[in-house]
Amino acid sequence: MAHQMCFDCLHRRIDSDFSGKLVFIHGLSDSAFPFGSNAVVQLLSSSSEAASAPQFLLKYLPSHHQDCLTQFVNEYSLGDDGGVSRDEEEVSSEICTDEKPELGSLKSSKCNHSSRFSCSRVISALAPLAEVGYSSGSIEELASSFLSGSMEEHVLDSLSLLIEWKASGRDSVNFLNLLGVPSFDENPFPGSLRHPNIAPIIGMVKTPGYVDVVHPKAPYTLENILHYSPDALKSDWHIRFLVYQILSALAYIHGLGVAHGNICPSSVMLTESCWSWLCVCDNPGVGINSSSRGNGHMITVPEKVGCCVPGCPSQGLYADLKLSPSIDWHRDFNQWWRGEISNFEYLLILNRLAGRRWGDHTFHTVMPWVIDFSTLPDVNSDTGWRDLSKSKWRLAKGDEQLDFTYSTSEFPHHVSDECLSELAVCSYKARRLPLSVLRMAVRSVYEPNEYPSTMQRLYQWTPDECIPEFFCDPQVFSSIHAGMIDLAVPSWADGPEEFIRLHFEALESDRVSCQLHHWIDITFGYKMSGQAAVAAKNVMLPLSESTMPRSVGRRQLFTEPHPMRRGAIQKPCNSTYESASGQGNMNESRSESSVLSDTAYLQVLEDASAFCEHAIELSALYGYHLESGEDITPVEEQSGENVKKSIPGSSDTKKHQNFPLQINTNFLLEHIKVEDEVSSGYQELLLWRQKSSCLETFTEDVAQDIFSIGCLLAELHLRRPLFNAASLPMYLDSGLLPGPMHELPPHTKLLVEACIQKDCMRRPSAKSLLESPYFPSTVKASYLFLAPLHLRAKDGSCLHYAANFAKQGVLKAMGTFAAEMCAPFCLSLVVTPLSDTEAEWAYTLLKEFIKSLTPNAVKTIVLPAIQKILQTTGYSHLKVSILQDSFVQEIWNRVGKQAFLETVHPLVILNLSAAAHKSSAAAASVLLLGSCEELGIPITIHQTILPLIQCFGKGLSTDGLDVMVRIGGLLGESFIVRQMLPLLKHVVRSCIDISLMNKPEPVHSWSAYALIDSLTTIDGLVAFLPREMVVKELIEDRSCLHIPVLMQTSLEYRVVQVAATTLMAICQRIGPDLTSLHVLPQLKELFDNLAFSPETANASTSPGRKSKILKLKDGAVIESRMDLTLLLYPPFASLLGIEKLRQGCATWLLLERYLLRFHNWKWEHTGELSRSGSDTILNKRAYIKGSTPEYSPAKLLLNGVGWSIPQSQGTRSAKNLMPQKQFDAVHQGPTESHAAALNYKYEPWFWFPSPAASWDGPDFLGRAKDEHPWKIRASVIHSVRAHPGALRYLAVCPDEFTVFTAGIGAGFRGTVQKWELSRINCVSGYYGHEEVVNDICVLSSSGRVASCDGTIHVWNSRTGKLISVFSEPSVDSAHNASPPSSSSRANADQSNMLSSNTMSSGILTGAFDGSLYTSMHQTEFGDTLVAGTGNGSLRFIDVVRGQKLHLWRGDYLELGFPSIVSTICSCGSDKMQPDGVSSPSWIAAGMSSGHCRLFDARSGNVIVSWRAHDGYITKLAAPEDHLLVSSSLDKTLRIWDLRRNVPSQPTILRGHTDGVSSFSVWGQDVISIARNKIGLSSLSASLDDHGQQAVTSQKLYMGDHGARNFSVLSSISILPFSRLFLVGTEDGYLRICC
Repeated sequence: MAHQMCFDCLHRRIDSDFSGKLVFIHGLSDSAFPFGSNAVVQLLSSSSEAASAPQFLLKYLPSHHQDCLTQFVNEYSLGDDGGVSRDEEEVSSEICTDEKPELGSLKSSKCNHSSRFSCSRVISALAPLAEVGYSSGSIEELASSFLSGSMEEHVLDSLSLLIEWKASGRDSVNFLNLLGVPSFDENPFPGSLRHPNIAPIIGMVKTPGYVDVVHPKAPYTLENILHYSPDALKSDWHIRFLVYQILSALAYIHGLGVAHGNICPSSVMLTESCWSWLCVCDNPGVGINSSSRGNGHMITVPEKVGCCVPGCPSQGLYADLKLSPSIDWHRDFNQWWRGEISNFEYLLILNRLAGRRWGDHTFHTVMPWVIDFSTLPDVNSDTGWRDLSKSKWRLAKGDEQLDFTYSTSEFPHHVSDECLSELAVCSYKARRLPLSVLRMAVRSVYEPNEYPSTMQRLYQWTPDECIPEFFCDPQVFSSIHAGMIDLAVPSWADGPEEFIRLHFEALESDRVSCQLHHWIDITFGYKMSGQAAVAAKNVMLPLSESTMPRSVGRRQLFTEPHPMRRGAIQKPCNSTYESASGQGNMNESRSESSVLSDTAYLQVLEDASAFCEHAIELSALYGYHLESGEDITPVEEQSGENVKKSIPGSSDTKKHQNFPLQINTNFLLEHIKVEDEVSSGYQELLLWRQKSSCLETFTEDVAQDIFSIGCLLAELHLRRPLFNAASLPMYLDSGLLPGPMHELPPHTKLLVEACIQKDCMRRPSAKSLLESPYFPSTVKASYLFLAPLHLRAKDGSCLHYAANFAKQGVLKAMGTFAAEMCAPFCLSLVVTPLSDTEAEWAYTLLKEFIKSLTPNAVKTIVLPAIQKILQTTGYSHLKVSILQDSFVQEIWNRVGKQAFLETVHPLVILNLSAAAHKSSAAAASVLLLGSCEELGIPITIHQTILPLIQCFGKGLSTDGLDVMVRIGGLLGESFIVRQMLPLLKHVVRSCIDISLMNKPEPVHSWSAYALIDSLTTIDGLVAFLPREMVVKELIEDRSCLHIPVLMQTSLEYRVVQVAATTLMAICQRIGPDLTSLHVLPQLKELFDNLAFSPETANASTSPGRKSKILKLKDGAVIESRMDLTLLLYPPFASLLGIEKLRQGCATWLLLERYLLRFHNWKWEHTGELSRSGSDTILNKRAYIKGSTPEYSPAKLLLNGVGWSIPQSQGTRSAKNLMPQKQFDAVHQGPTESHAAALNYKYEPWFWFPSPAASWDGPDFLGRAKDEHPWKIRASVIHSVRAHPGALRYLAVCPDEFTVFTAGIGAGFRGTVQKWELSRINCVSGYYGHEEVVNDICVLSSSGRVASCDGTIHVWNSRTGKLISVFSEPSVDSAHNASPPSSSSRANADQSNMLSSNTMSSGILTGAFDGSLYTSMHQTEFGDTLVAGTGNGSLRFIDVVRGQKLHLWRGDYLELGFPSIVSTICSCGSDKMQPDGVSSPSWIAAGMSSGHCRLFDARSGNVIVSWRAHDGYITKLAAPEDHLLVSSSLDKTLRIWDLRRNVPSQPTILRGHTDGVSSFSVWGQDVISIARNKIGLSSLSASLDDHGQQAVTSQKLYMGDHGARNFSVLSSISILPFSRLFLVGTEDGYLRICC
């Protein structure tokens, strides 16, 4: 610690050196003490807030006049006023000293000119971006330049030009050489480009005695990932990709003639996207450090702990401590156990091992509260002492509260926060922290009186633990803030200094020493997990995202109980301790005062030794050095004379002979092309190792780096270190590999063995490792494509490069898997706000990924990015591009309509809100209009029309209303009359009802706007209907909706005004005759009310009133109900004639007198509509939504870039968009209109009823869209005879357009029919089965269907032609020892024979053997079928390749006879999987015996098998990854939570009186069938005292005449987006139900 400063001195030094331009955040220490030469600093400008200001790492490297780094800084410094950047300047080869150069831990292979390069050139190559100088004044400009992303933009621009076949300069070629194109160079020529995996150094500043190195602070290190979020490395591929990056950087460093010297997890920095940076400026030779730092092995001579700054007050704080600055847990534990070091020191060591950082308020070093401050603690009693067997959280909250939290939480836990939070730390240290820190961490408004003023109050206030400052630093009590008093110490202490002494003595007392191990178990040990945590009430709230990288967290150091300390602290005796053996043999003489018997002492000694052996991995080692023979020496003792020379570049003479001289796009695509995505075989890796061992030797330091790489690779797989202080010496002495080596995968084990072999000169070089078969081509291709994206360049340049390269075909060349791995890196660029040009590049990139990725990858990676884009507010060119039909069609083609409807479609509707930008709303409206016919009427109603209606009154834009009208016009008169008008009329009536209720004002306001939207939409739809239909649906039989609205006196005037103007428009539409016949009689009461109102009786005029009428003529909102007279009477007089109006209105004289007196209106026979009324009608949208009727973005887009009308729609669809077509229908006669109504049943979806009948009114209208319930009415709305015999199985296509039915045809042969639901007609079928079909799978591949009758037939659903047949050989069943009665194939009579029990519902009850398939299931991804057999096995079939795969055999003799696999399902892993895993994690098989088996989907092992039911299991389903639902002929359904130990107590659903033959799940609802009844239940309903739930059982009713359905139900399938379900019956009917 010769150059280590305490953090206070380091803080002052930074303030002095950088004139306050850098704000000290916290120091970084390699030891357990607050001493170091590195710090996290913040660049804080006047325009940025502290919370968002960027952070950097500042490292003070000691400077000497002969030091190479010092000479380098001196050489390139122009003076005290500034520095010079070397981005484009070559570094001269000055004569250097013979001293070994070091840039941090980098050690040159040779420092003089007999070596490869001079030290200045090496340093320049490793830090090409660094600004070098004496002045610190430019640090702000340096940091700003780095953060702007322009430092390396020229490299990315050059690459983009190269890809575009343009002149690009040398930057692109030089950078590609760094990435191994055409190959990795072991003798690179140092240039001015930074390797993308070397941490960028942005400045080197010379200060007195030091060279200050500045580089950006990465959010994580590899050490953080391994300790706190190991799942962030999601798969073996991600581990290989990370190691490949580290090796690439290391190969570049070795090529420069230097070794890194400190490869360990803490030296690998990771960015937000987990891209690695290898740090090259760590402190050299840190010796042993069990916190993943350093490569040494031997114990160094302890140095004195203290600050190197003379006169520092902290030197006295730690003067009495005996702890070495370097950490070796094995040694330190034994010293603590024997009493040679204090409790305080040992706890600091544990904190450092757990990753806690002294001074970092977010993850501060933690100490236990040992006293409760109630009184001076008495060593002879419990008074004043804290109970260390319980956590502070438990002591503060109480057991009762913790038990309640644990039992009622969704995720059972006791503790919801860290044992020491940032809030607590800042409150403890509030007297010494800046107010800016307190405002950010504690409370935004500084209030000094709210901070605890005494130690006792502080202890009682917080549920958190203590900090070490309360045991060693009296300054923490003194306040530097005005208004905040000093923290008061207890009355039994005379002052802070005495309190610190007494508090420290309490921590070191025998009482605490005897209990401290309990606190260690809770905070760092085995009570952090498992049943021990439950018993200690110490279960932490689990992480929400385990795959997200984290820089802080709780690291469990021990999994066994921590031993009690041997006794009170004692002076070190003369006993010796053999630390090198690493076996924990503590051979020491016992004290004469020991009262332990020999047996007891030996037991204690054995327990401590066993614990020490158990936790030996905390003394992790990543390297060593050899001096003479095999002696092990610490890193610090390696001398420059022993460094061997670098290898010559003799192997490079023929390296480039087979590569083209010019690198262009075609060469890059060929270099990046992935021929086979499968990793190379083990034999190829063996051959590589043999060849790599024959290569020329290199320096020992380089070999040590390779050793460290092997240790690192092993730890990434094992999640614990490979070598420790015990296993490494044993390996070096005897060659015995450590035990964890045998846990590694074979390929990884082979590579690790090559890296760590004892003969260091036979280890492979970094270049050889990079070219090894261990790294598949997908890793190399991904690295080449992604590396340029991690240069310091602007997002726009990165996007330009990625889009251009993708457009040239790079994603297709690298294959689907590599493209999937690259997608998260690239798509993060497209979700940020973009310019129009960048939006075009982002659009191109999205399209290329959609084309290149698998459907599942598109769903899990691309669609979430699209969702984020559609959720942005304001103008977005990219959003408008995404909302185009061509882009949506590509999504449909790749992932299907179901995924689009689930993820994108709701956001399309969201963009029709008034808050959305006009361009987005217009594009969304055109997209909805163009997609409605392809989606079909049921889906259009439930997924488009209803969500839009639910937006009524809540800010729906004019484009939203317009698209509803146009959808009605496109889908025709029948759709408007049967679907839309009932819904709109229901909304109007509901809003009228709400106006009569005593509801809060927001509800009435919403109701008013919803009424306006409804009436406006009806007004638009009227233009597409013949006048007789308008009268029938909206007016006749006194059903006019507008009249009740006009009659309501409680409605707002703007609503009444819209009702009046839309009514007038309808009357003009139907003509004067129908108006006088149907409308005028309904208006009589309204006119009478207006005529006898008080205003009519008032004979005086008001000038103000006339001015209001003038405003009304300009489209303003009316301000009185009497204004209705002006809106209605003159227009009706013009339409009907004054005489006819007077005949129908008995109070005409009073109304005309009012109009004359107030508005100077009197009848003039002009034959024209009153101007005031017409103006108001024309301007009705002006006051509704603030737009003019002439402007309609949807109309503009429809005629321009919008969705083209499909040719299949013909002339009818195109004309339906034009209202003029319907105006012509005014002249058609009643007979023609009636004939048109009769033709409704021949139109598509003629059978689909309006959902208006299932609405409940205002309560429903108040729900949010995602809360829209599905009210199952148990009503059959249409039936068709599908098969002559029983209909055994249903399979619905995801688009909900097509359904396949399997049933019994003529001659008792199985047939499969394909039905189009739009017209309920059979379009094709498959008739190649000889037996009864028991299962159907609609395969994801184009048009293929698999059907099973004991053998599996795969056929083309379009042509009905057979593609392939799969069956099991008969000998297989004999081999599996099936009973004799089932050893032969069941004959046709047995297969076709119906069971006498009608509840079999299609279950084949004949004898089965292993040669028959009994059920099928398609895995969630790909075209792999899982088929169950008659002997309980599972056969996997690759449908695309037409071949059978592996067979999983289960233990099928649970009951002494083979059990049929009756049903199969797999876990619902169609959720977002960022790691691209493409197979489900488990497969469940239900058996005829009632048993259920759970298989591991990757290994095929049976995870568990249990008796799930007392009868035949008819179906399994997995609605969630952890839930399994089963049904059985035992009349129950059961819900199994697989997160618990199976078989756990299931949720049992009872209520059926017959066996449950099948069920289907929608959301949380379950629809089951049993005989002729359906049952309704829920996955989330509450249970009774017996853990059961009642099933609501009811019969289906025929929708036309209300008769009950008596047919036995055999199968069921839900159409979730259409809100329908289909059932098949034993008498061959297919029934559509709602």
